[in-house]
Amino acid sequence: MAVTVSINPANPPIGVLLAVEHVRDSVAVKVQEGKNTGLKINDDVTFSTVPSICRYLARLAPGKQLYGTNSLEATEVDHWLEFSVGRLGCPADFSDAVQYLNQVLGPRTFLIGHTATLADFAVWGALRGNNVWLNMLDRGKAPPHVARWFRFLEEQAEFKAVAMTLPTKPESSKSETRKQDQGKFVELPGAEMGKVVTRFPPEASGFLHVGHAKAALLNQYYQQNFQGKLIMRFDDTNPAKESAEFEKVILEDIAMLDIKPDIFTHTSDHFDRIQGYAEQLIRAGLAYVDDTEAEVMKQEREQKVDSKNRQNSVEKNLSMWEEMKKGSEVGQKCAMRAKIDMQSANGCMRDPTIYRCKTEPHVRTGTKYKVYPTYDFACPIVDSVEGVTHALRTTEYHDRDDQFNWFIEKLALRPVHIWEYSRLNLQNTVMSKRKLTWFVDQGLVDGWDDPRFPTVRGVLRRGMTVEGLKQFIVAQGSSRAVVVMEWDKIWAFNKKVIDPIAPRYTALQKEGVVAVSLPQSKEEMKEVAKHPKNADVGQKQVWYSPRVYIDGEDAATLSEGEVVTFINWGNIIVKKINKNKAGVVVSIDAELNLENMDYKKTTKLTWLADTRQALFTPTVVTHFDHIITKGVLAKEEDFKNFIGKDTKTETVMIGDPCLAQLKKGDIIQLQRRGFYICDQPYGPPSRYTCQPTPCVLFHIPDGHQKEMPTAGSKAKSKERQQAEAGQKKKAKKPDKVEKAASKKELPSPKEEASPQYSPQDEQVLSDKVAAQGDTVRTLKGKKADKAEVDAAVKALLVLKTEYKALTGKEWKPGATKAAGPASPAADPGAVDAINAKIKAQGEKVRELKTAKAEKPQVDAEVKVLLALKADYKNLTGQDWKPGATKLAPAASTAASTAAVDAINTKIKAQGEKVRELKAAKAEKAQVDAEVKVLLSLKADYKNLTGQDWKPGATKLAPAASTAASTAAVDAINTKIKAQGEKVRELKTAKAEKPQVDAEVKVLLALKADYKNLTGQDWKPGATKLAPAASTAASTAAV
Repeated sequence: MAVTVSINPANPPIGVLLAVEHVRDSVAVKVQEGKNTGLKINDDVTFSTVPSICRYLARLAPGKQLYGTNSLEATEVDHWLEFSVGRLGCPADFSDAVQYLNQVLGPRTFLIGHTATLADFAVWGALRGNNVWLNMLDRGKAPPHVARWFRFLEEQAEFKAVAMTLPTKPESSKSETRKQDQGKFVELPGAEMGKVVTRFPPEASGFLHVGHAKAALLNQYYQQNFQGKLIMRFDDTNPAKESAEFEKVILEDIAMLDIKPDIFTHTSDHFDRIQGYAEQLIRAGLAYVDDTEAEVMKQEREQKVDSKNRQNSVEKNLSMWEEMKKGSEVGQKCAMRAKIDMQSANGCMRDPTIYRCKTEPHVRTGTKYKVYPTYDFACPIVDSVEGVTHALRTTEYHDRDDQFNWFIEKLALRPVHIWEYSRLNLQNTVMSKRKLTWFVDQGLVDGWDDPRFPTVRGVLRRGMTVEGLKQFIVAQGSSRAVVVMEWDKIWAFNKKVIDPIAPRYTALQKEGVVAVSLPQSKEEMKEVAKHPKNADVGQKQVWYSPRVYIDGEDAATLSEGEVVTFINWGNIIVKKINKNKAGVVVSIDAELNLENMDYKKTTKLTWLADTRQALFTPTVVTHFDHIITKGVLAKEEDFKNFIGKDTKTETVMIGDPCLAQLKKGDIIQLQRRGFYICDQPYGPPSRYTCQPTPCVLFHIPDGHQKEMPTAGSKAKSKERQQAEAGQKKKAKKPDKVEKAASKKELPSPKEEASPQYSPQDEQVLSDKVAAQGDTVRTLKGKKADKAEVDAAVKALLVLKTEYKALTGKEWKPGATKAAGPASPAADPGAVDAINAKIKAQGEKVRELKTAKAEKPQVDAEVKVLLALKADYKNLTGQDWKPGATKLAPAASTAASTAAVDAINTKIKAQGEKVRELKAAKAEKAQVDAEVKVLLSLKADYKNLTGQDWKPGATKLAPAASTAASTAAVDAINTKIKAQGEKVRELKTAKAEKPQVDAEVKVLLALKADYKNLTGQDWKPGATKLAPAASTAASTAAV
């Protein structure tokens, strides 16, 4: 017996709907709208609350285990059911309830057990129906674990199905901004919520391509946004083209795109009805049968000449129509035409053909019919009959819209709104089925799912995700602008989807790998994150050994003595590079330098350990290029003249041992190479060939014209390019360069930066740079032509290059004076002592981490290390760095009062100008230009005074007070430490929030007293006053 659940559509019980969706395949459940939510068992028993209805449905389908697997889990389910309608449903308790939920979900995927239960349904439903929660989620203010859990469930099929039936989420200001970023979606004319019906009518004569995907996804977008219906209709009006095989293929393509139509139909379902309407037009004198030859008919239509049969009598037309229906020899020469207007300026209105005679058997109706309607005639009839409210068509159908509406009007059918959007045109691509079939027949591609093809199967096989394709379509909106787009734009959207979740692995080009000897290393395995920024992706095993391999191209860029970084290991010192007679690197001797944790300017290299405990995975990576070499083909150009050659390149690699675990369709990133999709998983050695099946990876474009670097590093490549450019510029100094070359070494940067220039020369060139910068900003503010702006920018870059060639340094706003005197000298003996302590403490921390000591123990030693570094900074005025034993010179301090007041006035005026522009909602480019001027002035202020500019800052801050006694500083420092410990103890004991807040306020007050006393912010380990910052600029002088 079926169970009927009544729901109030104004306030749908989401938890109940989720339960219904999960038991639907086990229990006959019917959902109907009503005034109140309830589940009536009999006249005496009716359940009316979410918890009670959910419990009953779960017990009807015990095999689903929605109520847990044992009594303990069932009790937990009861707790969460009550929580969903209790604390979570109470506005006063909502905030605390969400925080409690966040704590519980920290280590969990589901609230109970390893699958979704009634607990998840009820709590998720309570949040989904809560506007406060939805706004928190949109603004990014939701607790992280709850947000993760909520979004994870939101992507599950059953939750998606329920979400589609719910009212749309409230739009926050952020979500409105996001909608603007998505692209412009027009409001459909005459659309009513819940009543919109769209349709996707492909012809079953080939595979779907990305253009079809846009049409399907766009129709689904409107159907979902208006909570309407989507009809999937096969246009099978041409028996010579359709096949059952292609119908099956298209349905599979639709499933791949995650499109779920509400109704499936065929135009052939309506053949009898369409024939009836055709005969109605004949009898009304609005159609006639014409036996004119096709070529003559075409010429007559172009010349606006009436056909000889246009004035046939109704009887003659019906007689000829019968011959057509029989498929006789006479009938096969005829076609039925609508009698519209042969003098129309619109060629589509010049008596178009609406029926033709075809004797081929139809894939569904066999030989029942000998006449078939044209798409243009069948479409308006079927759209109207099937209840379509809005027909979305590409702009290429624009001229046929009048014809569409003429049929609707003359046949007295229900009107259908037509809305146009632009066809998807892509560079280096052909979309025609005829042309794509030619590629397949010629063997130029591997089939319809070839990754170089624009078919849905092709792009998905190459690594396009459905979500990436959807985001691209949404960003396009329903624009009518016809453009030819680059593939890079689609792939860039795809990268946004895969980058945050693609695990990172390593592969090296097998040919030319170079062995690196690291004798100090031991063979071991460690677990590291698959993704550096997303712990949810999981962990992977990384093996270390005394012998590792790197890419030969990487090895060729290294030099002896260089410090390089091995990713997921640490810094390595290159000791010796061994080359063969041809100068090719064959091996490298190196040593670990793990205590050096400065990775900022080192070359980053990928590597693989040579160990028998984890063998390399045989891997082949495949890169593809466009099969059409020309971006945009003209109509008269033959695509066969622009066929690309060598568009598929395979490279044999040695892969990370973890690659053996990949499954078909897994998307990964090979570090420093790019994104890839697994097309063929690794297979162990065959019993027949004794050879393994390699893991085959297809490269996924990421929207960049240039591929990721595979040799050296971006920083190193940039330095090399700069060095080459520098050598070209210094060609005027042959003596110096030749002398350096004779010694087989380049001059140092200090030697290259010639100091032979006067301050006046520097000031003049700096003023030119500043003036040209103002010119560029002015042009951008006026929205000048791009060519004019580009020319000005080039001139600016030339001036900056001249400045660097003159001074040996980059030009910066206001940077026209040399640095001033150094800060008061710190005792070198004290600096050396604290430097030694930092090194010793750092070594201690590394040893603890290597020994995998307890986290509290490691944290305690790290705190000591940080305190020592703070003492070092207080003593020297600099951050501690490895090998740092000297003080850097202090910044310039000779700032005059007049100069400070002048630039302060300019900053205030410019700030006011920016505020006025923003208030007036000026163009973004104009606002940005003025903001840049403001930032430049603030930079000048900092260069002049040594301080950041702040509102009201008209004087230079006096040097930090030295009159504060050591005893007073020590006393307040002791109080701060004690109060900080008290706060930590309260938090550890999970004390009441008001109590913790009160103690935090006391702590902040003590820190404020410390700053008033010393002129510095309090930091752990800060027991001494730091040297004054700008002692040469006294308050009186300012």
